[in-house]
Amino acid sequence: MSRMGAFLALSLALAGASRAQSLGGIAEVSIIDRDTGVVLSPHYYRGEYWVAGRPGAKYAIEVHNRLGERLLAVTSVDGVNVLSGATAAFDQAGYVFAPGERYEITGWRKSDAEVAAFTFTESPNSYAERTGRPANVGVIGVALFRERQPPSVWVPPHPPVLSEAPVARESAARAPSSALGSAAGSANQAQSAPPSSAPADKLAPSTIGGLAFASPAPQAKLGTGHGEREYSYVNHTEFARLQPQPNEIIRIRYDSLENLLAMGVVKRPRPLPPTMNPFPASPEQQYVPDPPG
Repeated sequence: MSRMGAFLALSLALAGASRAQSLGGIAEVSIIDRDTGVVLSPHYYRGEYWVAGRPGAKYAIEVHNRLGERLLAVTSVDGVNVLSGATAAFDQAGYVFAPGERYEITGWRKSDAEVAAFTFTESPNSYAERTGRPANVGVIGVALFRERQPPSVWVPPHPPVLSEAPVARESAARAPSSALGSAAGSANQAQSAPPSSAPADKLAPSTIGGLAFASPAPQAKLGTGHGEREYSYVNHTEFARLQPQPNEIIRIRYDSLENLLAMGVVKRPRPLPPTMNPFPASPEQQYVPDPPG
């Protein structure tokens, strides 16, 4: 196992979205607006999935292990590993999920006890661009690895006394303990950064799912900022990968709703026609009216 050699184990879409908006097979991945609790709806466009982020909002990457075994999730935001800050690659550190575990990755890990919150922000203020890596701003990736299980050993009824052969294992991995992972996700309580304001002349009164959106003119591209520090505890565990390449890769692109409208990823809703009466000549009075005067 190269580089860090250790893995941390786990100790908008639009209003009305649900867990059904997850993507993935052996694990489900969702993007959650932490300020509203809304799961961001993925929009499929030209072979890719997109979600609409709100500038200034905190968000989380929720991973749900659907298997009855542990999984390793090497996670990147804007092409940067969320644990180490290195330019992301498959062979780097990640989060280890217990069977059936669900956990929210809420920020750039700063220590075993803290993260810097993920925030939707303009691209020049993103962590990737501020560290000189703007090429992949606007994409979230989760590379999933299944665990290599130790070989089963048959024990005879009256085994002879033999010396035990050593079992090859990978080096210790940094990973958050699954027993603590859920608590860590719910403990993040830092305030979000104020949303960036849009020019008044580019706003329109139309809404989608209760969210106001601007005219289709492209706005500043969204990236992920290095937000406020929050408590998020993890510890360490060993993890041996079943194979060098990921068993599954989940890729989600994101930008502001205004930009997704401008690109055609999200379709602008047509205005509803005025209310119509199917019996316009029928009188509203059903009984004999009073005489005049």
